Amino acid sequence: MPPSLTEWLPDDHLVWTVLGAVEQMDLDRFYAGYQLGGAGRPAYDPAMLVALLLYAYARGNRSSRAIERECLEDVAYKVITTMRMPDHSTIAEFRKRHEVEIGELFEGVLDLCREAGLVSVGVIAIDGTKIKANASIDANRTYRQVVIDILREADEIDCLEDELYGDARGDELPEQLRTAEARKQALREAKQRLAERKARAAEQEQDDGESASVEVDLDPERFVTRSWGRRNWLREARRELERQRERQQRPVPRDRDERLLEAARRLEENLQVEIAANDVYERWRSEGTTRYRSSRRSPGGATNPYVPPELPEGRINTSDPDSRVMRTQRQPLIQGYNAQAAVNENQIIVAAEVNVDPPDFGHLEPMLNAVRRELANVGIDQLPEAVVADAGYWHKAQMQRITEAGIELLVPPDGGKREGTRPGWNDGLYEQMRDKLSTDYGKQLYQQRTTTIEPVFGQIKFNRRIDRFLRRGRAAARSEWRLTTATHNLLKLHSHWIANTG
Repeated sequence: MPPSLTEWLPDDHLVWTVLGAVEQMDLDRFYAGYQLGGAGRPAYDPAMLVALLLYAYARGNRSSRAIERECLEDVAYKVITTMRMPDHSTIAEFRKRHEVEIGELFEGVLDLCREAGLVSVGVIAIDGTKIKANASIDANRTYRQVVIDILREADEIDCLEDELYGDARGDELPEQLRTAEARKQALREAKQRLAERKARAAEQEQDDGESASVEVDLDPERFVTRSWGRRNWLREARRELERQRERQQRPVPRDRDERLLEAARRLEENLQVEIAANDVYERWRSEGTTRYRSSRRSPGGATNPYVPPELPEGRINTSDPDSRVMRTQRQPLIQGYNAQAAVNENQIIVAAEVNVDPPDFGHLEPMLNAVRRELANVGIDQLPEAVVADAGYWHKAQMQRITEAGIELLVPPDGGKREGTRPGWNDGLYEQMRDKLSTDYGKQLYQQRTTTIEPVFGQIKFNRRIDRFLRRGRAAARSEWRLTTATHNLLKLHSHWIANTG
């Protein structure tokens, strides 16, 4: 037997790149939560656990139990842990506890890539890919179904007690769900229960210094779409609500009862925001600032009055309320997230974000802002020379602002399968973009999209088999996506170092 485990691994093994990268990273945020000299068993070194996660994800191994097994069997894992054996609960708890810090490892790896000369800002390709959530598409429920599920959960507990102390079998359909009138009464009772539970939760949040209410500030100047029409205002209110939820980063409860209550709360919140947005729209319209002077359906400028629904509309997933039903061409519907990435010519991911909108529309400028933010964080203030994206990112106002900033932009106005042009898209910016894409320069520039970002998604989703998030909630999905993209960059950095030292 060799005297050291390190002699089992060649000098060009990935584990040395991972350990070297971790040594150069600033991990102070990981250490901040640990107390030195406290009682109990000493904690595992955060640097070791960070290296363990980076190496495991780079190998496509994300299961905490599988990582624990590899620490017992695989020499590379033993080198990282120095023969120690962290169990799966320790690994999972570390990943949960340091959710934000793990996501920020992306920046640390990107900085190492910059030092290696891999972070060029010539042509940046932006695209999104759908990744499954840790939730079934069959778990989507309407508000009525959520309330009935809450009642059923409560009745199952009652039935269990009856089974223990009474004559009932415990599997009968609850009495209050057998007739239409009884179901209406049950819904009223369930709403009362929900109100009481939410009141207690609000008191708890107030004690914690948090606010339970959500206010939506609507400014037509910030709208993704046009600012006239009630439907657009309600749509923009929902977008603003989602942005606030993203900032709040509420974790998804583990308990099913709590998830049902959270689902009901969000659906009710959706309705409250919709009503508030309609009130703001009516005030804005009455001020005479709307372009909606008359309606073909309602002469004299009158519009159909807004009547809020009796119950919140729409559906929500009771396993992961943040996730959405995603549609991809030629693929079945999935319950998941829209994972966004921006990639340079070296296939280095320079920005990675997650959103809940199935289409890419409206995310061109936010992703470019993310690129500029990530580059600035690693000391690069240079603007990209060109940005390329597919037709799904076409957003006229955002594109105009990007080009005014001096960045070359190539986004086709027509999808690849469309025959001819879209109705009304035949002049101005549409024709200018078609003319640019028809030139040899435009074709060569736009072709870089298919040779840069699409292979990156292929490597992540198919070669490394990372096509599903393990944890629930948008914040957890974002942390995992940024860790995944960080390990992609780490693999590129490893190949670069081996090529230049071999």
